[in-house]
Amino acid sequence: MHPFYTHCRQTLDEIRAQGRYRIFTPLRKSVERFPRYLWEQNGKTREVVVWSSNDYLGMGVSPVTLEAAVEAGRMAGIGAGGTRNISGTSPWHEALEAELAALHGKEAALLFTSGYVSNQATLATILTSLPGWHVFSDEKNHASMIAGMRGTPAKRHIFRHNDLEHLESLLRAAPADAPKLIAFESVYSMDADIAPIGAICDLAERYGAMTYLDEVHAVGMYGPNGGGVSERDGVAHRVDIIEGTLAKAFGTHGGYIAAAQEVVDFIRSCASGFIFTTSLPPVIAAAALASVRHVKTDHARRARLFERAETLKRRLREAGIPQLPSVSHIVPVHIGDAARCFAISRQLLEEFGIYATPINYPTVPQGTERLRLTPGPFHTDAMMDELVEALRAVLGSAVAKAA
Repeated sequence: MHPFYTHCRQTLDEIRAQGRYRIFTPLRKSVERFPRYLWEQNGKTREVVVWSSNDYLGMGVSPVTLEAAVEAGRMAGIGAGGTRNISGTSPWHEALEAELAALHGKEAALLFTSGYVSNQATLATILTSLPGWHVFSDEKNHASMIAGMRGTPAKRHIFRHNDLEHLESLLRAAPADAPKLIAFESVYSMDADIAPIGAICDLAERYGAMTYLDEVHAVGMYGPNGGGVSERDGVAHRVDIIEGTLAKAFGTHGGYIAAAQEVVDFIRSCASGFIFTTSLPPVIAAAALASVRHVKTDHARRARLFERAETLKRRLREAGIPQLPSVSHIVPVHIGDAARCFAISRQLLEEFGIYATPINYPTVPQGTERLRLTPGPFHTDAMMDELVEALRAVLGSAVAKAA
């Protein structure tokens, strides 16, 4: 047997022993009943309430997106038929890029097949463009951002999470004439905290660095028009490149960057992850376009999201259920052990009809395992009652004593 097969088996055995082995739960989304899904197991179907969807605003089941997709599908079919160069550009692609550029106050935008690809391809292309790049990366950045930095000749500096003093010390120590890039996120989806974007821009200007901001867990929700935390804080114009997704609050699929025209055109012309990939299907581009336009003006939907998040945080506190600190719409429930986290998630699903994703290492550091809850506009008070009681039951007597 080839040694690679032995390596696979040994690695999987270790992952199982550590309680980190991932088992997919097949869930059928219900347009009429969202956030209730259908769970099929052993030939039986059960309705469950999903508390971990990244379809934050429920736009994935909105008539706005559904009707736009159906209309585009009837007109243009399903697949794009090629890359953007090979018959893969439609009027919907061009209109969507213009809409996204306007959302972030930038000159241009560029679509990718996913948020992962937009991060990986853009960062890799930038960091191989000039000799001597130095990139400064928050230690909790997305894996896709890290993938884009690795494999490039750039010197990578990791600064402690949201630590401005550490970031400045690294910037100060770097060669003054070297090209520099600070890469960070706005909302960190596992820790539920938010970067000080304006202060990071201050440092970037002081030390001659560009800024690259990942807003995937903020676009559609934060800011007067859903342009993200950078729009909310009035600093989007100070960020060189804003990266976002269409697959979370906008409820569809795909990733993008927004920046100055020459930057976007450079990435369009040089990024292999863009050039050689079949473009987003027209039905997706059309649905995303309709979603972005709708969300910009649907202030009530966005306000409801944040009200639901704050209500759930309060109810969990009142029940004595341990939470990790959150200043965003994401609500992490602390567990602290991988095997226990997985077991609690399965118990919630099998006994209570509640799906809450277990987040384990390497997504989060060992000892900080958690359930990641994402309440949305369609989670009712009754659903919250059921969730809180279920968590009290599965977390045991410690919670009962604290309550």
